[in-house]
Amino acid sequence: ASVRVRSRNMVILKNIPRILSPELLSVLARMGHGNEIVLADANFPSASICKHGPELVRADGHGIPELLKAVTHLLPLDAYVPKPVALMDLVPADKKRELPTPIWQTYKEIIEEAEGRKAGIRCPN
Repeated sequence: ASVRVRSRNMVILKNIPRILSPELLSVLARMGHGNEIVLADANFPSASICKHGPELVRADGHGIPELLKAVTHLLPLDAYVPKPVALMDLVPADKKRELPTPIWQTYKEIIEEAEGRKAGIRCPN
């Protein structure tokens, strides 16, 4: 048996954050246990890394907190991994001068709100 559902003029999914492109939604839909996604700013060498396997999906003009919130709205963290989230380490010079990273707290809050629980995050030391 099948059911056909039509909208009036176009197909629109409900409750999908508008910041997520069709390309990114496709990647998220194909993810399974053990797969990882990297949300990175423009300084991350995505293009060179993606030449050798990973798929590159650009989200120009959007900040990581907004993307993280949208992605975690749809994609649950792997419950079988103690720390399913990892943060990029600081470069040695920034470590030496003890550069503050308040954005990491923002990421933690977004993740824990989406998961409804304390999230395991691998933080660099």
